[in-house]
Amino acid sequence: MTLLLPDPARAARPAPPATPATGPMLHVDLAAVAANTRTFATRTPGAVMAVVKADGFGHGAPAAAATALAHGASWLGVTSIGEGLALRDAGLHAPVLSWLNPVEADYAAAIGRRLDLAVPDLDHLEAVSRAGIGARVHLHLDTGMARDGCAPDAWAALCRAARRLEVQGVLRVVGMMGHLGCADVPADPANSRGRTVFAWGLAQARAAGLRPPLRHLAATAATLTDPASHHTMSRVGAGLVGIDPSRSTTLTPALTLTAPVVATRRVPTGTSVGYGHTWVAERPTTLALLPLGYADGLPRAASARAEVLLRGRRRRVVGTISMDQAVIDLGDDDVAPGEVAVVFGPGGQGEPLVSEWASWSETIEHEIVTGIGARVARRTTPAGGIR
Repeated sequence: MTLLLPDPARAARPAPPATPATGPMLHVDLAAVAANTRTFATRTPGAVMAVVKADGFGHGAPAAAATALAHGASWLGVTSIGEGLALRDAGLHAPVLSWLNPVEADYAAAIGRRLDLAVPDLDHLEAVSRAGIGARVHLHLDTGMARDGCAPDAWAALCRAARRLEVQGVLRVVGMMGHLGCADVPADPANSRGRTVFAWGLAQARAAGLRPPLRHLAATAATLTDPASHHTMSRVGAGLVGIDPSRSTTLTPALTLTAPVVATRRVPTGTSVGYGHTWVAERPTTLALLPLGYADGLPRAASARAEVLLRGRRRRVVGTISMDQAVIDLGDDDVAPGEVAVVFGPGGQGEPLVSEWASWSETIEHEIVTGIGARVARRTTPAGGIR
């Protein structure tokens, strides 16, 4: 095929250099986090733990945590001790649970900063007990996912060892936790099996003399669909930011991603776009360049399927999404550099949803919202009630 060059008079028109104010921007709406937290607080009689791991699912952990605490949550949850210490450094004093740490983690720092710690096995229990007096632990039982948590055949021994340390005054067992792997499909029999294993585990703990006042099995989907799994507390992470894996409840998305057009060009029929020339213009058209690519969180797998909103219309991404760039097809519209495209948002103006990007990429919404890169500037709109 002969490469047809565009008319130089209609070639790329670069915009002025992008700044944090005019380049790609991730807008975080804390009012949405507040509304979602209130929804979950009404769906369970127990406490709500706001899970703000992975920088609050990409929304900013301190701000998301403070918002959730102001609107119905009473606990915070993170994976690593480092994430928990960052919340303390941000001035948050609510109870915080960290549940995924290596045996060599700095448990002394966690105990000193009043972080609760999940314990999945005897090695972790010993490490926590050596770190100092006064640790608050949540024994973690594997209820059917074969990843984190104590295997059921080792559970009774873990409970007995924890009780001995409790009697000695080394630590307190204040909680028991598990996780359901198929809660996004409420009818899946794995959920019933998980609840049964958790109930069995609680009976074993009590037989060992433990009386953990906090018991938590449900995460976002189970909190919305499975009251039998609620116990005394539910852990809500994705739901805080508007993601419902069960598709049972309308939540409010909290993110909007925008990017300015940095250049446009008019191209003739036969023009190839991007790496591999995966898209070829079937007619004369106008292309627009966005300064956003897979290094910024746009999944390369969404190439040729994804859309953005520009001038009130959906525009198709054409060619392969590059590390730093994506090209969209404008047809015959004359869009100027500097005009802003909405990559995804709550959907009120017709823009794509995060769920659509997940579908185009054959992944889940969680991966999209946590994958927005550090080069994208953040702008946070506060919610009422935050102090």
